[in-house]
Amino acid sequence: MHSVVYPGTFDPITNGHADLIARAAKLCDRVVVAVARDTAKAPTFDTVHRVSLAQTVCADIDNVEIVAFSGLLVEYARRTQLRVIMRGLRAVSDFEYEFQLAGMNRRMAPDIETLFLTPAEQYSYISSSLVKEIARLGGDVSAFVSAPVHAALKERFG
Repeated sequence: MHSVVYPGTFDPITNGHADLIARAAKLCDRVVVAVARDTAKAPTFDTVHRVSLAQTVCADIDNVEIVAFSGLLVEYARRTQLRVIMRGLRAVSDFEYEFQLAGMNRRMAPDIETLFLTPAEQYSYISSSLVKEIARLGGDVSAFVSAPVHAALKERFG
Protein backbone atom coordinates (compact mmCIF):
# COMPACT_ATOMS: atom_id res chain seq x y z
CA MET A 1 0.00 0.00 0.00
CA HIS A 2 1.39 3.39 -0.94
CA SER A 3 0.08 5.97 1.59
CA VAL A 4 -2.33 6.06 4.50
CA VAL A 5 -3.62 8.85 6.73
CA TYR A 6 -4.13 8.17 10.46
CA PRO A 7 -6.29 10.96 11.91
CA GLY A 8 -6.96 11.87 15.50
CA THR A 9 -6.65 14.49 18.18
CA PHE A 10 -3.66 12.68 19.73
CA ASP A 11 -4.29 14.47 23.01
CA PRO A 12 -2.07 12.97 24.26
CA ILE A 13 -0.44 10.53 21.85
CA THR A 14 -0.37 7.20 23.70
CA ASN A 15 1.68 4.02 23.40
CA GLY A 16 -1.36 2.54 21.65
CA HIS A 17 -1.25 5.26 18.99
CA ALA A 18 2.50 4.74 18.61
CA ASP A 19 1.98 0.99 18.19
CA LEU A 20 -0.59 1.52 15.43
CA ILE A 21 1.63 4.06 13.67
CA ALA A 22 4.66 1.75 13.78
CA ARG A 23 2.63 -1.18 12.48
CA ALA A 24 1.09 0.91 9.69
CA ALA A 25 4.59 2.11 8.75
CA LYS A 26 5.55 -1.51 8.11
CA LEU A 27 2.54 -1.98 5.81
CA CYS A 28 2.67 1.32 3.92
CA ASP A 29 5.25 3.38 2.09
CA ARG A 30 4.05 6.52 3.87
CA VAL A 31 1.95 7.17 6.98
CA VAL A 32 0.55 10.65 7.52
CA VAL A 33 -0.46 11.19 11.12
CA ALA A 34 -3.07 13.93 10.83
CA VAL A 35 -3.61 15.87 14.04
CA ALA A 36 -7.07 17.45 14.06
CA ARG A 37 -7.28 21.16 14.81
CA ASP A 38 -11.09 21.10 14.80
CA THR A 39 -12.42 18.88 17.53
CA ALA A 40 -15.48 18.79 19.73
CA LYS A 41 -13.20 17.66 22.55
CA ALA A 42 -11.42 20.11 24.84
CA PRO A 43 -7.75 19.33 24.13
CA THR A 44 -5.21 19.39 26.94
CA PHE A 45 -2.54 20.67 24.56
CA ASP A 46 -2.81 23.08 21.65
CA THR A 47 -2.35 21.78 18.12
CA VAL A 48 1.30 22.83 17.85
CA HIS A 49 2.16 20.97 21.05
CA ARG A 50 0.24 17.84 19.98
CA VAL A 51 2.07 17.85 16.62
CA SER A 52 5.41 18.33 18.38
CA LEU A 53 4.78 15.45 20.79
CA ALA A 54 3.71 13.18 17.93
CA GLN A 55 6.87 14.12 16.00
CA THR A 56 8.97 13.26 19.03
CA VAL A 57 7.22 9.92 19.56
CA CYS A 58 7.54 8.98 15.86
CA ALA A 59 11.02 10.42 15.25
CA ASP A 60 12.60 7.00 14.66
CA ILE A 61 10.11 5.96 11.97
CA ASP A 62 11.36 7.25 8.62
CA ASN A 63 8.15 6.96 6.61
CA VAL A 64 5.90 8.81 9.07
CA GLU A 65 4.91 12.44 8.61
CA ILE A 66 3.04 14.44 11.25
CA VAL A 67 0.73 17.22 10.07
CA ALA A 68 -2.09 19.34 11.48
CA PHE A 69 -5.30 19.64 9.51
CA SER A 70 -8.60 21.49 9.71
CA GLY A 71 -12.02 20.66 8.37
CA LEU A 72 -13.32 17.37 7.09
CA LEU A 73 -10.81 14.54 6.99
CA VAL A 74 -12.05 13.32 3.60
CA GLU A 75 -11.44 16.78 2.13
CA TYR A 76 -7.93 16.82 3.60
CA ALA A 77 -7.33 13.34 2.18
CA ARG A 78 -8.51 14.43 -1.28
CA ARG A 79 -6.36 17.58 -1.24
CA THR A 80 -3.27 15.59 -0.33
CA GLN A 81 -4.13 12.63 -2.58
CA LEU A 82 -4.34 10.17 0.30
CA ARG A 83 -6.79 7.41 -0.61
CA VAL A 84 -6.78 5.35 2.58
CA ILE A 85 -7.84 6.39 6.08
CA MET A 86 -6.49 4.19 8.86
CA ARG A 87 -8.49 3.96 12.08
CA GLY A 88 -7.67 2.08 15.27
CA LEU A 89 -10.10 -0.26 16.97
CA ARG A 90 -9.34 -1.00 20.61
CA ALA A 91 -12.48 -2.86 21.60
CA VAL A 92 -15.88 -3.90 20.34
CA SER A 93 -17.24 -0.67 21.82
CA ASP A 94 -15.18 1.31 19.27
CA PHE A 95 -16.56 -0.64 16.33
CA GLU A 96 -20.05 0.87 16.12
CA TYR A 97 -18.80 4.47 16.07
CA GLU A 98 -15.92 3.70 13.69
CA PHE A 99 -18.22 1.72 11.37
CA GLN A 100 -20.66 4.65 11.25
CA LEU A 101 -17.81 7.10 10.62
CA ALA A 102 -16.41 4.93 7.82
CA GLY A 103 -19.86 4.80 6.23
CA MET A 104 -20.26 8.58 6.36
CA ASN A 105 -16.79 9.07 4.91
CA ARG A 106 -17.54 6.58 2.13
CA ARG A 107 -20.75 8.43 1.30
CA MET A 108 -18.91 11.77 1.10
CA ALA A 109 -15.83 10.35 -0.64
CA PRO A 110 -16.42 6.97 -2.33
CA ASP A 111 -12.87 7.05 -3.70
CA ILE A 112 -11.34 6.93 -0.19
CA GLU A 113 -11.21 3.64 1.72
CA THR A 114 -11.05 3.04 5.47
CA LEU A 115 -8.65 0.49 6.91
CA PHE A 116 -8.98 -0.72 10.52
CA LEU A 117 -6.04 -1.87 12.62
CA THR A 118 -6.18 -3.20 16.13
CA PRO A 119 -3.41 -2.41 18.63
CA ALA A 120 -1.22 -5.00 20.26
CA GLU A 121 -2.97 -6.65 23.20
CA GLN A 122 -0.96 -4.76 25.83
CA TYR A 123 -2.30 -1.45 24.44
CA SER A 124 -5.91 -2.38 23.79
CA TYR A 125 -7.25 -0.72 26.96
CA ILE A 126 -5.32 2.57 26.65
CA SER A 127 -7.27 5.66 25.62
CA SER A 128 -6.19 9.28 25.54
CA SER A 129 -9.24 10.25 27.58
CA LEU A 130 -8.39 7.84 30.38
CA VAL A 131 -4.72 8.84 30.32
CA LYS A 132 -5.67 12.53 30.62
CA GLU A 133 -8.04 11.83 33.50
CA ILE A 134 -5.47 9.78 35.41
CA ALA A 135 -2.79 12.46 34.85
CA ARG A 136 -5.20 15.25 35.85
CA LEU A 137 -5.90 13.44 39.12
CA GLY A 138 -2.20 12.98 39.86
CA GLY A 139 -1.85 9.35 38.83
CA ASP A 140 1.18 7.80 37.15
CA VAL A 141 0.64 7.41 33.40
CA SER A 142 4.23 6.47 32.53
CA ALA A 143 3.15 2.96 31.46
CA PHE A 144 0.71 4.38 28.90
CA VAL A 145 2.72 7.11 27.16
CA SER A 146 6.31 7.81 26.11
CA ALA A 147 8.67 9.67 28.43
CA PRO A 148 8.30 13.03 26.60
CA VAL A 149 4.50 12.80 26.71
CA HIS A 150 4.63 11.82 30.38
CA ALA A 151 6.80 14.88 31.11
CA ALA A 152 4.39 17.14 29.20
CA LEU A 153 1.42 15.79 31.14
CA LYS A 154 3.25 16.24 34.47
CA GLU A 155 4.09 19.82 33.52
CA ARG A 156 0.50 20.52 32.46
CA PHE A 157 -1.17 18.95 35.50
CA GLY A 158 1.56 19.41 38.11
